[in-house]
Amino acid sequence: MPFQLNINRKPQTVDAADDTPLLWVLRDTLDLKGTKYGCGIGMCGACTVLMDGRAIRSCLTPVSQATGSITTIEGLGESDKLHALQQAWIDLDVAQCGYCQGGQILSAASLLAQHPKPSDDQIVAGMSGNLCRCATYNRIKAAIHQAAGSQAETKGDNNAHR
Repeated sequence: MPFQLNINRKPQTVDAADDTPLLWVLRDTLDLKGTKYGCGIGMCGACTVLMDGRAIRSCLTPVSQATGSITTIEGLGESDKLHALQQAWIDLDVAQCGYCQGGQILSAASLLAQHPKPSDDQIVAGMSGNLCRCATYNRIKAAIHQAAGSQAETKGDNNAHR
């Protein structure tokens, strides 16, 4: 069945069964490989995209429910400029293996939309459910603060924001 989607500010028509996960439409039909398959049950966050600015798990969202504006990691920045979060990730060398980082950055974008100057506690709560097997949680937190323009210092050595 054909679906009209708005992906990264562009209209897209895709032909898929209505119960096809949005993840597979993005990766296999639209060739947007930045959205990753992690666990398939919405627990790891690797498949996170934004729907109308809100973080969702694309592995659990059927294409038939993908209404509104969908943003993937490929569409987060402007065509000639990185998003502040993407730049902070680079500046602070956040990624190690990088597999989860697209989902991490999009979850952080949703968090910053709700809390433009988040506290450490808000970051921990907002990023809950995004797993990083390389445990770069302190760098993730610092990058979110940098992107927010926050001068808040991260304290302690809390590597678990799950």
